[in-house]
Amino acid sequence: MLTPDAALERLDHILSLAKRAGATAADAIYAAEASTGIGVRMGALEDVGRSESGEIGIRLFDGRKSAQVSTSDLSAAAMAQAVEQALAMARVAPDDPYAGLADPALLATGPFADLDLYDPAVDALGADQLRALALAAEDSARAIPGIVNSEGGSAGAGSSVTALATSTGFRGGQRGSSISVSAVVVAGTGAAMQRDYEWHQVRHLADLEAAADIGRRAGERTVARLNPVKLPTGAMPVLFDPRVSSGLLGHLLGAINGAAIARGTSFLKDRLGEQLFDSAIRIEDNPHLLRGSRSRAFDGEGLATAPRTIVADGRVTGMLADVAAARQLGMAPTGHASRGVSGPPGASASNLWLAAGSVSPAELMADVKLGIWVTELIGMGVNGLTGDYSRGAGGFVIRNGVLAEPVAEVTIAGNLLAMFRAMVPANDLLFRHAINAPTVRVDGMTVAGE
Repeated sequence: MLTPDAALERLDHILSLAKRAGATAADAIYAAEASTGIGVRMGALEDVGRSESGEIGIRLFDGRKSAQVSTSDLSAAAMAQAVEQALAMARVAPDDPYAGLADPALLATGPFADLDLYDPAVDALGADQLRALALAAEDSARAIPGIVNSEGGSAGAGSSVTALATSTGFRGGQRGSSISVSAVVVAGTGAAMQRDYEWHQVRHLADLEAAADIGRRAGERTVARLNPVKLPTGAMPVLFDPRVSSGLLGHLLGAINGAAIARGTSFLKDRLGEQLFDSAIRIEDNPHLLRGSRSRAFDGEGLATAPRTIVADGRVTGMLADVAAARQLGMAPTGHASRGVSGPPGASASNLWLAAGSVSPAELMADVKLGIWVTELIGMGVNGLTGDYSRGAGGFVIRNGVLAEPVAEVTIAGNLLAMFRAMVPANDLLFRHAINAPTVRVDGMTVAGE
């Protein structure tokens, strides 16, 4: 795996080849990672894996025509061949009036802030240390009374390097690390078996939750799911546990993506000026969080990133748009471009969260006579064009204001516009993932059970 500086030197060479070949503009991205993963099951080592990869993606322009190729062969001969292939493809591609690199005046300039994304201690972890973490998680889960089997504990650690260079003068790279621990266990027998899990992933070893705590929660969650019931069909309040409530933010992101708005395939295409949420709802995106899962100083097209309030006073503040979508919409790009080595840029958020509310989860459900606390969602029954929402769910019955028996094999349905208007967050926000949300209550959803 190349260092960020070495990767940028390689990208500079590619851009010089592209210019000599006759490309009118070009950019190149390097992405590499090295990781070790350990899996255990029933207290014994089950698998050990080590992977290392490094690829370069080259995007060349011939006027408004473009093409992209990628290669994992980083030799000089292979890169020269990739440039020739990309340019030949670009010359026969259709014209795209919105294609092109970002305006040089918009490009980010270094030196870039150190967001503390790399921890040498993670890179130094060996297989024995990862095995100990995986065993600790699984042992703790299996120690919970009622656990009868295990699908395993796992631990993985690795590092990554990304770099981007453009023919318009941008150069930037960053290095990151990641470590994760998980456990999946089984309770019950026969057709009554239930399974659940827990996991945690962070940038720095010091921020990792204790493996035993991860496993304990996996075991407790699994046992709590035994002997589920079904709810009667009807309209009732639905509370989304933090494990699944972040998915509601994901649906919002898809709907305010500039490309979806430009294509007319978003249910919010004509509603961005409306108040979609209660005035107390606030959703934040901050790419500059120290040690954040998706922190970055520049986006996938070389634009500067910045913290942004996505929803303020219940209103969406604007779309997320890469350069091409922004041109199509007649707006400025927003610094949210993301990309891989084998495709064009798209738009995505970084570290996103729904601001916590003012009441506890217990207070949020206190007046619910009959409802459901959802801890698991199944399937992808969400229509991005209409906002219709229908997903399989499991969790717990809320009866007379408190959690009661587990529930399974139900479907919750509604429309995202109505769900957004009805959202009420609790005060239990934790930052554990790239997208985070507290417990969220949504009244008026249809629950299909018995």
